[in-house]
Amino acid sequence: MSAKEARPQAAVRPIREDDLPRVWEMIRGLAEYEKLTDILTGSRERLRELLFEPSPALFGLVAEMPDRRLVGYALYHFTYSSFRTNPRMWLEDLFVEEAARGSGAGKRLFTAFVRDAQARGCHRVDWHVLEWNPARAFYERLGARSSADGMIQYGLDAAGMTRLTGRS
Repeated sequence: MSAKEARPQAAVRPIREDDLPRVWEMIRGLAEYEKLTDILTGSRERLRELLFEPSPALFGLVAEMPDRRLVGYALYHFTYSSFRTNPRMWLEDLFVEEAARGSGAGKRLFTAFVRDAQARGCHRVDWHVLEWNPARAFYERLGARSSADGMIQYGLDAAGMTRLTGRS
């Protein structure tokens, strides 16, 4: 038996409210990894609302080791195509703590995310990856390719929205 086969395997399941303290801790870990803690302005309570209100805005999965320790999570939400009049799914976060990377937890989370998107009628899944992030190779091994559709993403941050509308 190889060392990889001997490692305990994470199971993936839907996120529960009692997972939120650990998931919020991992969100902070992702912000630190991506060097984006300056924009970590949300709260665990708001995350709870987004995930568990009667019409949730977010969906979530966690990777749980046999000892019940959570080692990863995925958060995602719908986007829509007006041309196809069909939903797509946007992967907001996929994170596996460093000690569990290479264990298969990331692949299981990603596969479960894609299965959920298919079950919800989505024709496509999309996400961003920072240019320097080695996770790009992970996604490419799973068959993903960077978009070459000629689209360039634009956005307005809160300051830009305020400048445009005059409303804060």
